[in-house]
Amino acid sequence: MLKDETATGQFTDFVSVVEPRLRRALSAAFGSELGREATAEALVYGWQHWDRIGVMENPAGYLFRVGQRKARRMGSRPHAIDQVSTGSADPWVEPGLAPALGMLTEKQRVVVSLVHAFDWSMSEVAAVLGVSKATVQSYEKRAMKKLQRELGAEQ
Repeated sequence: MLKDETATGQFTDFVSVVEPRLRRALSAAFGSELGREATAEALVYGWQHWDRIGVMENPAGYLFRVGQRKARRMGSRPHAIDQVSTGSADPWVEPGLAPALGMLTEKQRVVVSLVHAFDWSMSEVAAVLGVSKATVQSYEKRAMKKLQRELGAEQ
């Protein structure tokens, strides 16, 4: 079924804004490879159902949930961010960070990654996760305590 030009333009504009953010959020939860695949699958779903999704209050959040379901079906287990390469041009990263992130719950890992690595606001994270800002703040606080404990940086 062909969509009309208006719907095509609306979806194209939506994807140009939402795709990078959706990819980052799903990659934070499932790793970069699975995150990219889940993003693509979610956007295909979004295109197929754009007449319904395009009028939603939070279509990006809805597609995040679609991406989560797709990633869980595709992958065996969600995992932390990928190991950082050690090339000379790469910034230094605490070697224990990736394993420590792997010990967080999926939601905690997503919140910490988006807030601290991608500089999203708590409100932006709340919108994509479909939870309140207070819930995001709670996830972030608990996750940071766990990370500090795991990395031996407790205050």
